[in-house]
Formats: sequence, C-alpha cells, structure tokens
Amino acid sequence: MAGAVAMTGSGSSVRRIAVIGGGPGGLYAAALLKRLDPDREVTVFERNAPDDTFGFGVVLSDETLGGIEHADPEVYRALSREFVRWDTIDIVHRGRVHTSGGHGFAALGRRRLLEILHERCAGLGVDLRFRTVAPPAAELAAHHDLVIAADGVHSATRVAHADAFGPHITEHRNRYIWLAADFAFDAFRFEIAETPYGVMQVHGYPYAADASTVIVEMREEVWRAAGLDTCDAAESTARCAKFFTEALDGRPLHGNRSSWLAFRTVTNSRWSHGNTVLIGDAAHTAHFSIGSGTKLAVEDALALAACVEERPDLPAALAAYEAERRPVVASTQRAAAASLRWFEELATYGEQPPRRFAFNLLTRSRRVTHDNLRLRDASFTAAVEEEFGCPPGTPPMFTPFRLRGLELRNRVVVSPMDMYSATDGLPGDFHLVHLGARALGGAGLVMTEMVCVSPEGRITPGCTGLWNTEQAAGWRRITDFVHTSAPGAAIGVQLGHSGRKGSTKLMWEGIDQPLERGNWPLKAASSLPYVPGVNQVPAELDRAGLDAVREQFVAAARRAASSGFDLLELHCAHGYLLSGFLSPLTNHRTDAYGGPLENRLRFPLQVFDAVREVWPGERPMTVRISATDWAEGGTDAADAITIARAFAEHGADAIDVSTGQVVPDERPEYGRSYQTPYADRIRNTVGVPVIAVGAISSWDDVNSLLLAGRADLCALARPHLYDPHWTLHAAAEQGYSGPGAPWPLPYGAGSRTPPTGRTDAPKPRLTLG
Repeated sequence: MAGAVAMTGSGSSVRRIAVIGGGPGGLYAAALLKRLDPDREVTVFERNAPDDTFGFGVVLSDETLGGIEHADPEVYRALSREFVRWDTIDIVHRGRVHTSGGHGFAALGRRRLLEILHERCAGLGVDLRFRTVAPPAAELAAHHDLVIAADGVHSATRVAHADAFGPHITEHRNRYIWLAADFAFDAFRFEIAETPYGVMQVHGYPYAADASTVIVEMREEVWRAAGLDTCDAAESTARCAKFFTEALDGRPLHGNRSSWLAFRTVTNSRWSHGNTVLIGDAAHTAHFSIGSGTKLAVEDALALAACVEERPDLPAALAAYEAERRPVVASTQRAAAASLRWFEELATYGEQPPRRFAFNLLTRSRRVTHDNLRLRDASFTAAVEEEFGCPPGTPPMFTPFRLRGLELRNRVVVSPMDMYSATDGLPGDFHLVHLGARALGGAGLVMTEMVCVSPEGRITPGCTGLWNTEQAAGWRRITDFVHTSAPGAAIGVQLGHSGRKGSTKLMWEGIDQPLERGNWPLKAASSLPYVPGVNQVPAELDRAGLDAVREQFVAAARRAASSGFDLLELHCAHGYLLSGFLSPLTNHRTDAYGGPLENRLRFPLQVFDAVREVWPGERPMTVRISATDWAEGGTDAADAITIARAFAEHGADAIDVSTGQVVPDERPEYGRSYQTPYADRIRNTVGVPVIAVGAISSWDDVNSLLLAGRADLCALARPHLYDPHWTLHAAAEQGYSGPGAPWPLPYGAGSRTPPTGRTDAPKPRLTLG
C-alpha cells in the first residue's frame, strides 16, 4: 500500500489542486497532498453542507487502516478512538442462527468519519468550500495543476469527458435501501426473510455503541410485489422494520434521505484525462455486500498522493497510480460481482441444509474459502463438513460421489483437453502416457479429449476418433491400463463433432485457422462460417445429414462401451456441431430444428436419446454445455437452465457446465472460477448434479465449491498439465491419506514432500561492529 514518502518527484510541480467532491476519498486525498507539501493550494468543492451525508456506517479493513497509519498517524489515531470492532458474523435463516467467528471488522459512522477528515483538512490549511458546486472539471483544469474528480457514482466529470474516460455502467436487478437502527448488533448480521412476496435480506452491522447500519435488499420483482415501489421513504422504512421485526426486536428503523436504489457497477477504460483524474466511485464501484466502497476510495487517495510525489512528472504519476490501483480494483470488483450475483440468486439456495447455506453465504465472493474459514473458525467449518458427509479427517474433495452405477473415489475430474496428437484418429502411446499419468495422479475421473465420431467431425488432423474398430482397440489399451494400474480411477470418453469449427490447423500452428491443404467439407446447423472470410462455409445439415450424424454418434457410443469407458459425455458446448444447434447465434434454421429454444434443443436431445439407448444402463452419461455465449443475443444463463433441465429430463446424470467458445467475438468475464456461477445456478435451480469447470486452480477452491453446494464435481485442465499428480499432491498438502486419494504402490515413497535443503543451521547470536 502506498504511503507518505519524501518529496522527490512531480510533487514539487503540482502546486494548485482542485478536488471535486467532499467524500472520504476526496477529503483524504486533499489532506495527504497538503500534508506532503504545506505550500500547496488545495481546494475541495462539496455541494452539500458539512453534516449532510448518506448512509450511516462505513467499514474499513485492517489493510486499509495500516495504510492510513503509515501515511497519516494523526488521522489513524482519530479513527481508532471511534471504531466499533467485532469479529463474528451471524447468519439467520429459517429461524436458525449460525455464527462464524474470526472475521475482524472495524466500523464507524460515516458522519463521524467525515468530521475527522474535515478537521484534518482544516488543520492542514485545505480550503473546504461546502454548499458549493464545483466548476466544470475542464474549467478547473485550466487553472490548476491537478484536478481530482471524487464526485461519486453519478460523476459529472466522468459524464462530461466520457469520450476520454470510456465509462461502462451496468445496473443490476436487486433493489436496496440504506437505513439505520438505534441499537448495536453484536455481530455482522445477515438475516433472510421468506415473505409472501419473495425473499428479502438484511445486511446489518454496528457502527457505534448505540447504532447499526441496516441495508434491506431484494429482487426487483419482490420489491414490486410487496408494493414498496409505490411507498414513500417513511412508509418504506416502517414496512422494512415489520419484515424484520425479529432481527430488530420490534424496534423501529429510520432513514436519512433514504430511497430505493439499484446498484450500478462502474468501470472506466481510463482513469485520467490530461491533468484530471478519477478516484473512488467516480472511477469504479463494488457492491456494498463486500463493504469496499469507502475502502477503495481511501486506498485510491493513498496511492494517488504517493505517485504524485514519487514520479518525475504528472503524466507519469497518473499512469503509475492507475497501473497500481487497476489490478487491485479489478480483483475487488470480481469478488463484489460474485457476491452481488449470489444475493440476486439467493432464492435458489433456500432449500440447502442450514450449515451449507451459511457456508455458501460466507464464501460467496471467493475471498473467504474453506481453508481460510477453517483458520478463522475451525469448529464452524467442522460442523459444515460433518453436515456435508465428510468422514473424519477427510477434506470435501476426497469424499466419494456416485453417478448411476459408478462410484467416484473423489470429486476431482481431469477435464477434457484436446491434445491434437493422433494420426488418422488413432490414439497412441502419447495418449496412453497422458491419460495414464493423470489416472495414476489420483483424480477420481479422467476424461479423454473430444473424441470425434467421424473423419469429417474432427477439429484438426490430430484429433482422436471412434469411427472404426482400430481406434476402439487403441482406446481399450488405455482403459485397461487405467483400470489395472490405477485401480479406483474411472475414465470417461467425450464424444463430439466439430461442426463448423473443423478442418483447422493444430492448436500450436494457428488456433481456429483453416488448413492450408487437405481440407475436408464441413457440416453444421446453419451455413455460417466460424470466422467469415477465414473459415470454410459449412453446409447446412439436411434430413439425411441429421440422421447420418445421429447414427455416427450411436456407432461411436457402442465402440466406447466395448472399449471399457466408465462414463460417456456428449459434447454440446464450445460451438461444435451440437452446440451450434443450441445457440441462436449459430442456428438460423427455419425448420423444426431452428427458431425457439425448444426447437433448437430438438436435434441434440435426439442424439442424446439415441446414445443413451445403446450406452450401458448402469454407466452414467453427462452433457457438456456452454451456459453462456458471452455475446449479445446468444445463449444466456436463463437459457442454460432450460437446456440443462431438458437434458436432465432425458436422463443426463450430470451437466458439465462450461461457457463460451461459440462465436469468435465473445467477451468473457475472466477471473478465478469465473464459470462456476453458471454451474451453481443450474445445480440449485434444476437439482441435477453438475461438474464445475473454468479457472479452478487450487484444492482450496475445489473444497469451497463442493462444501458450498455450488458443484458436485470439479474439472481442472491446466493444473493437470502442470502437475499430472495434482490430486495426490493436494492430498499430501492437506495431510490426508485415505481411500479418496491412494498412492500407487510403486509411488508410495513419494507421498511426502521431499526435503529442499538444510534448515537447521545454527542461528547467529552476536553482531560484531
């Protein structure tokens, strides 16, 4: 965290500073910059009176407080005298209270925070102009060296210079209102109310010895059904108190110019324009459920002041400020987005077992994890594990899971990964070593790459197939090795057809690029090339073509059964043939297989039914889907629910939930575990087991997803390329040895981490000058 530094850089040239907005971020930036150089002229323009404020209490983390302490001990001491501290969270759902400790919060009243910053600014000689609307930023920029736009989520500065800042604003589905109670909760309190109108929730926390912030939140349709959209502020406040009378012990709530809001996520392509810079909510917002708005604004102020002092000129300082803060803010916004979505989908978790529900809520942002929560509150976490069914001493990921007649020894899946290393579709020594090593490495289920059902169904010339008996024999060699040398490991086959994404180069020669020679004709749902002007135009499958493709899947499934595979997955994702029928962006048909989703589902379901009929009844079948196309007008989360439900009704034992790769102009929201919310929603809405996939990289994430009920199995790809023994190493790192992760007998000596060097050298006792 940036703090106060000696004045060696651009600070000497930044003499006149204007701050637009007198919130915590603007005030703290003004104080820091004035403290670093008392000769500066710093002016803060605030349109409201000194004691006008919105909201009630603010929460600051220990990390933020550490930065404040280092940069301005006087402000830190003043804040410390005011803080209310607590470390427990209460989750109240269906009359049961679950308490988790070890979380560590500090809060104070927003009004008192502003008073402290007013006093500090005044003491340093900052010119505070209350009840004064700031001149436009462009006008200020002409007469000041630096203009700091701290004018909030509705920033006029950002709007006036939208072409430079490139703002993007997303309004979300829930409605919320900031209220207060005249007593102190004894913990951070989440309370869920299941009303006749729908689910409502309270986020409550103390900020003084006799006061608490109470935020009431609900889906917009619940808000309207309850008639709150027609209530004035006083009536809304009174009705919210009645909805949560037990939490409030019958006491009233009160507002402060409170109104119902829809949260807006703000991002900007750039944070500076000339000598004007955005900080706080003007630059970025993060949902209040992770308590980060004031925290981010104060941290922005710290970093900006430090960069102004450290860098040789203002452009360099503003670039350094953005480079320092943008990754931190992006990480916070990803966590906030996960938390926001969790509360938007709160109603889907209502039937979860009580402790799982509490754990799910606590880990919703992915910043609190299973391992982290175990350190904070071991007894709470142990109770959640017991409810989940973990045997004593067994992490969640090493509990068994059954799909039809197949019991998996653990919840780890080696995700299908195309290796592009076959000749004429034949799996060879490479595939034996690749898949065999991962089976020896401890995973419960090892999946093949997409195995193509016909030569023209290949993606590249290096793809494997199951269209002839020689290929089936090659696969039999691999499944025999897995079952004999890695007993307890299961191996599954993923069957697919490339559709319009076929006849391309090997990945490392040019992903999705057409072959220079040796091309084969493509077939797809519609005559739409993957990349117009680059890839082939496929032929639209006619009736005979549809029947032929279905029979190719059936024949491949029969061969897969005789090859000894334990599980079959139908690939209906990533823009390949069956996925191409599902997405409206790739299916423009006008017959019974196009148009509404019911029609677009028809052919993939017909293929599924035909394969299920010949696949052995005791062996499970799963379906991989793209739960969103990440593109406007494409498959979305609501469609994914319909698709998953349809396959489940037809007998799918689990849905493997991936996303995207359907159209080249997709815009994925990458990040840790970024696809898992789609698996979560399908699991808790449809009630079908799901396999979660997508940037799951740690055993802690796997345990967290399973224990929260967001997934039943977790598929990992790149971690298994980095470490074929990822699962065994995860067991060793957690101190687990048991049936969920048995080491192969020849590898037993490797089940302990090898020593890395001497660590017992005698420590120096004297330092001689």
